[in-house]
Amino acid sequence: MQAVVERGCGLDVHQATVVACLLVLRKNGTVHKPLRFFGTTTGELVSLRDWLLAEGCTHVGMESTGVYWKPVYTVLEGAFQIVVANAQHVKKVSGRKTDVKDAEWLADLLCHGLLKPSFVPAKPIRELRDLTRYRRKLVEAQATERNRLLKVLEGANIKLFSVATDVFGVSGRLMSRALIEGKTSPQEMAKLAKGRLRAKIQELEPALEGKLEPHHRFLMELQLKRVEAAEADLATLEEQLQQKLEPYRAQLALLDEIPGVNLGLAAAIIAELGVNCFAARLLGRSLSRQQRIGR
Repeated sequence: MQAVVERGCGLDVHQATVVACLLVLRKNGTVHKPLRFFGTTTGELVSLRDWLLAEGCTHVGMESTGVYWKPVYTVLEGAFQIVVANAQHVKKVSGRKTDVKDAEWLADLLCHGLLKPSFVPAKPIRELRDLTRYRRKLVEAQATERNRLLKVLEGANIKLFSVATDVFGVSGRLMSRALIEGKTSPQEMAKLAKGRLRAKIQELEPALEGKLEPHHRFLMELQLKRVEAAEADLATLEEQLQQKLEPYRAQLALLDEIPGVNLGLAAAIIAELGVNCFAARLLGRSLSRQQRIGR
């Protein structure tokens, strides 16, 4: 099979080590395979980059192993054409398997054009992706703590959720704090209701009368703090996210026009797919449509 890359390197990446096999195809038809071992500290990865540059390497291939490939990619980015491949696509046939053989196999596939690249977006999109994924985790953590607090209330036979549609609104939080302090009667707590909830004061009084023990109050206090901490972190994260989204306002606006897609989901789509595929196509169609209308 004809090679398409004359100097390509296969990297077998692990948590603490990187095995590098440089495959050099000489003009006389022979193959040279120098092998080097490196650590994964920044200094070691810089040494890997310098060695590959000195050897005239142009392409680098590696598997997307957990998160271990990311620092390697960051150090080598811009210096080589990098292919990050799905591990399932490059799996060898069953047999004896070593790190050295894996590196040689990757180098061989790379140099013969058989290594299918995975989508690795540009650095700004990768940063945006980290933010949107962490936002999802924070939202999930916040929802989990809210559910835990509601279970504690239900276990203490406090039926606040049956009367107030939003236990974590202004009225619900005032009542929750009053329950935690344990110094207020159900009648006094019911009067903490604000807005439309004041019309349900008579329903709130029996709903707030339960068997709330010190154990319940202790758990509620911790859970409410965690809910509020998640909310504060989400607000801070949202500010950073909006700054990162500033260059993509046009794509966000177009995606927001799709039924069922809000700005949050639009940001996640851009973070996962980038702007050179789906969102970019939408932008192009929209611009073409505007040009036709202008004519």
